[in-house]
Amino acid sequence: MLLRHIRYFLAVAEHRNFTRAAEALHVSQPTLSQQIRQLEDTLGVHLLDRSGRTIHLTDAGEAYARYASKALRDLDEGQRAIHDVHDLSRGTLRFAMTPTFTAYLIGPLLEHYHSRYPNIVVDIVEMPQERMEVLLAEDALDLGIAFDDVRSPDIEVQKLFVESLGLVVGKSHPRAKKAGALTIRDLESETLVLLNEEFATRHYVDRYCRQHNIAPRIAMQVNSISAVIEIVRRSKLATLLPSAVTREHPDLQLIDIRPALPSRTASLLLRKGAYRSAAASALIALAHEESANRYARKRTE
Repeated sequence: MLLRHIRYFLAVAEHRNFTRAAEALHVSQPTLSQQIRQLEDTLGVHLLDRSGRTIHLTDAGEAYARYASKALRDLDEGQRAIHDVHDLSRGTLRFAMTPTFTAYLIGPLLEHYHSRYPNIVVDIVEMPQERMEVLLAEDALDLGIAFDDVRSPDIEVQKLFVESLGLVVGKSHPRAKKAGALTIRDLESETLVLLNEEFATRHYVDRYCRQHNIAPRIAMQVNSISAVIEIVRRSKLATLLPSAVTREHPDLQLIDIRPALPSRTASLLLRKGAYRSAAASALIALAHEESANRYARKRTE
């Protein structure tokens, strides 16, 4: 049995079609069919049910696919380990974050990372936490930054810092000139631009409003944090975002709300027991260093 037999089988299992699998693998369909037959002959079982128009895995095929996928992940991980350079003179890093962190955390963190390790190529993707956990478990990512309320038992959580949310306004907003915190009723009278329901932050805000029996006045819903910030900066609309956003955007101002929105914990997410490259270990260390510095700055404010 050769490694290509396993890769070919998994391609057919994914596409459920020999023609599409052959196209994806850049091989001819007869060659693909022959390789799968050789694998089945070696194992002594039928892995694929070819009786219908769509290819289906047999019970044996389903069981074998699970182990074959894990084996390929381990082999790919081993290959990365061989090529990993511990002096960080080269390397790659597959990194993801949830959208909320693009507004204040990722820029400074990756600026410092690149200045220290300029030859590491970082592949950065923004995505929901649920998708991030899946890709981490599949070894399609090295690490991610999201929140500590993970769902997958395969994910390790390393807590970084506590994030709080508040009302964020531009300098031209009437509230920017007033001192003191907002009450719940004050919040209800504000006209807001919020992230849409694709974002965890929006669910967080909606839950808070339901708990306090208020109906926020939403003028706009946006699918980009940068767009929310730009709208708030240029208008008299307000929004609800992490308080740290205002530290990176001096033309925005934070106004506390009483009672405050519950805090949440920003965390590094990793696959349990996974090999960690030197590039990944360096970013983990730097993230904890930045978190400690953030905490120290907050205590002196």
